Amino acid sequence: MSADKNAISPTRAQDFPEWYQQVIRAADLAENSETRGCMVIKPWGYGIWELIQRQLDVRFKETGHQNAYFPLLIPLSYLEKEAEHAEGFATECAVVTHHRLEAVKDEATGKTRMIPTGELAEPYVIRPTSETIIGAAFARWVESYRDLPLLINQWANVMRWEMRPRMFLRTAEFLWQEGHTAHETAAEALDETRLMHGVYEEFLRDHLAIPVIPGEKTENERFPGADMTLTVEAMVQDKKAIQAGTSHYLGQNFSKAQNISFTGRDGTLQHAHTTSWGVSTRMIGTLIMAHSDDDGLVLPPRVATQQIVILPVSPKEETREAVFAACQDLAASLRKQFSHGDALRVHVDARDLNGGVKKWEWIKKGVPIRIEIGPRDLESGKVCVQRRDQPIAQKEFMTREEFVASAAATLDEIHGNLLARAREFRDANITACSSIEAFHAHWAGENPGWLCTPWAGTAEEEEQLSKQHKITIRCLPLDRVELPAHVTDALGSKCILTGKETSVRAIWGRSY
Repeated sequence: MSADKNAISPTRAQDFPEWYQQVIRAADLAENSETRGCMVIKPWGYGIWELIQRQLDVRFKETGHQNAYFPLLIPLSYLEKEAEHAEGFATECAVVTHHRLEAVKDEATGKTRMIPTGELAEPYVIRPTSETIIGAAFARWVESYRDLPLLINQWANVMRWEMRPRMFLRTAEFLWQEGHTAHETAAEALDETRLMHGVYEEFLRDHLAIPVIPGEKTENERFPGADMTLTVEAMVQDKKAIQAGTSHYLGQNFSKAQNISFTGRDGTLQHAHTTSWGVSTRMIGTLIMAHSDDDGLVLPPRVATQQIVILPVSPKEETREAVFAACQDLAASLRKQFSHGDALRVHVDARDLNGGVKKWEWIKKGVPIRIEIGPRDLESGKVCVQRRDQPIAQKEFMTREEFVASAAATLDEIHGNLLARAREFRDANITACSSIEAFHAHWAGENPGWLCTPWAGTAEEEEQLSKQHKITIRCLPLDRVELPAHVTDALGSKCILTGKETSVRAIWGRSY
């Protein structure tokens, strides 16, 4: 494949949704499963999730949380205790009603069919989220204020019956972590909610090179049963929004429904204040849409399954052994280098394949740095370095020693470039809006980007505008958020709908 021809067809500009699917296929990240709405995550894609999981898990434990595991099957009666919460997930629930299969032979066709029998006394819901069953455990574990806080995280799979699946972004079954905590006071629980919200914001920025806008969801967009939902919103390259992570203050709603009660410091019986927070494999979908290009996946170094791939280039048998030895020697030196506490992940591709085929495979897989070593490089004492954040044909020749010494810094530079590029794109596609006429005109475009408006409307008025334009308020940015100067300079102080004075800013957008 020539450098002037893109590896992915169609391109982002031609058909963004199909481009996204083709990047996943070309990078060998995942494939659709025989089970409707589910996917098989292949090793290259699962390696990314393992790194996300490991790096986040360190952050969770640094903030005092412990991992536990809870049942996949939740008794229906548990969901019935929390009606508002259950109603929010009711249409997405998969329900188990039988516990046995019996083989029955069809006399007409001669085929054997498996028939469900043994109806359960109470149906089970395959967990769409675990507030109810974890709350039941908390109720058993808490007796006194001395037992608080409980800081628990679970790495698990969940199921939400998805009618329009899209790999990584919306699948019926997906992987995630869900944190659940119980606290003595509302202030402690709110601090926890904000703490984990900040962890997600920093992780997306510092590990995935994705700038997000942190903010609060409106009442219409809150997690079912929550008093407050905080979100981190990312813009991807078709200018749509992705909710990349959420943190919820649940008040005493769940604790009262599930009797998570304790004897307080004054001897009275009190109910705990609870939180929940989570991110999922949707992060991988966000990463793909935020950074990849028309040649395939582009991986931020900290979550790249392999950070450096070394490609031996030796068409002649007599030089092959020396070239391979030089590649392995370089890999060994690089693996002794560290980036953010981890040894560099380095792979030597010694497969007996055409060099061009191997090169394009690693381009499409998004590996941050590719190194080529051939007989001429052995003679010159240099290596050919190519970076995924630069044009495909761009290359630099360095001595082996120079590259080894600078590899970790180069990976950081790649991360910084991806982050700056994504932030510049996002900021350029947020528009200030101070009138309802401009608001309506903006959404006439196919991919218009986000709008930022002053907002003092009601939940009903928000819903009406959302339905009219197929948009939502993605978040009300936190006070500390600095929006681009061209937005803040043009933003008025009167609500676009009601005309009331307001300090509240709303980010509106179309989303995945």
